[in-house]
Amino acid sequence: MTQLNGNGPASSGLSRAGEAADLLDAVKELILPVIKAADDAVSDRAQGVSSSVDSELIPRSVLVESLKPETLVKKLNLSLPENEGAGREGLLDFASKVLRYSVNTWDQGFMDKLYASNTPVGLVADLLLSVLNTNLHVYQVSPALTVIEKVTAQRLANLFGFTGPRAGGISCQGGSASNLTSLVVARNSLYPETKADGNGSHTFILFTSAHGHYSVKKSALTCGMGASNVWQVPVDAEGRMIPAELRNLVLRAKSEGKTPLYVNATAGTTVLGSFDPFEEISVICKEFNLWLHIDASWGGPVVFSAKQRGKLAGAHLADSLTINPHKMMSVPVTCSFLLTNDLGVFHTANTLPAGYLFHADDGAEPGDTWDLADLTLQCGRRGDSLKLALAWIYYGAAGFERQIDNAFGLAAHLASLIQQNENFVLVSSNPPPSLQVCFYYAPGGKLADAPEDNTRTTRTMVEKLVPRGFMVDYAPGDKGSFFRVVVNCQTLRGTVEGLVKALEDVGREGA
Repeated sequence: MTQLNGNGPASSGLSRAGEAADLLDAVKELILPVIKAADDAVSDRAQGVSSSVDSELIPRSVLVESLKPETLVKKLNLSLPENEGAGREGLLDFASKVLRYSVNTWDQGFMDKLYASNTPVGLVADLLLSVLNTNLHVYQVSPALTVIEKVTAQRLANLFGFTGPRAGGISCQGGSASNLTSLVVARNSLYPETKADGNGSHTFILFTSAHGHYSVKKSALTCGMGASNVWQVPVDAEGRMIPAELRNLVLRAKSEGKTPLYVNATAGTTVLGSFDPFEEISVICKEFNLWLHIDASWGGPVVFSAKQRGKLAGAHLADSLTINPHKMMSVPVTCSFLLTNDLGVFHTANTLPAGYLFHADDGAEPGDTWDLADLTLQCGRRGDSLKLALAWIYYGAAGFERQIDNAFGLAAHLASLIQQNENFVLVSSNPPPSLQVCFYYAPGGKLADAPEDNTRTTRTMVEKLVPRGFMVDYAPGDKGSFFRVVVNCQTLRGTVEGLVKALEDVGREGA
């Protein structure tokens, strides 16, 4: 077989298709056992016990082989050749190590973050994007992917009530990038002179709930506004922004000579999963000419569910909205959209002259551009919209709805199991507003008096769950850190019941 080498193609020509076929077949033999091991471990998860596989291709624990960083450095033994490469065998050997020593997110026990496993259709999407290996900056080099992004984003925007003639959106490299883009658009739109001159004499103030995502502060840092100028708005007992407190803070900022600019409301907070009252917040934004952004990175997909979409009431009033299909919808990481009712606003805020790059849209109306880099902060972008488009084609909106409704049902089931068990104290409401279930381990229903003792118990139990095949997270609370378990659209009923069994077992062992 003729292969590429460090000096370019062999003189006899190219045989890349054959080389690709050989490597894909070989890698498939490494990948499929990892997925199958996760499938085979389902019954063990339902019993709350660990699973192991006697194979060099799969971690000794199906979920993860936990190693300290210094040990993992030795195990991986990553060596980047200074001279000739290690070829096919070297590649496959190291690929097997990557699979062995990574977290198998296909495993039911992975309930740690706001994303979960990929799907078979997701693998196809990633493969297609890799084969195309193109850039979504100008239409000329990515015609099909550009059309896919525009159509998919428009359809997604319409679901949220953005129905203007130029409603749509752009894909970004994750929710933080989408939120950052929304802030830049807000500043450049409400204060156009800042696009050329910077923040100038303005001390811009941004408002987000006390439970909002940290990316708002990161965005403020990036835009030269400073983290201290992100003001946290108090929340109610269910973790929702209190509109009256927001209004008070806006008035305070104005009285101090500062410039209130932007409100970040949240649809599905990171810890409790709360949805802010968007309609009430919108009234305040309109009163003071503030940009209303909704960070629906996590909770946005409830728009597909007739049972759940009421939580998004007022979302259509936002100036921009972030949604991450790579979270609740199990689309491959990363896939994030920033949506709006008028893409012309994005174009005006972000466009800059680059005659060496943008050729096709001379004379086009703002927002009608087909060179999508003219709408974004990024030039180089992967065609991540394809991931959602293929999943939408495969499952349909009705399929998404069934998956989401099932996941919410399982989250409520887990919350009920915790609430009915005398050894736990539920922090979340029941049913929880989103797919996180938060609780303390409290034998006999009694928490320790000292918050640090509760934190120690939670952390220790989280560590002990891993060998049993469950990976969950925890978050700080008034009484110390509590468990935060994230159900996903592929979680099975037996898995949440097995998790409770595992929690009881490690609790009895002594946390």
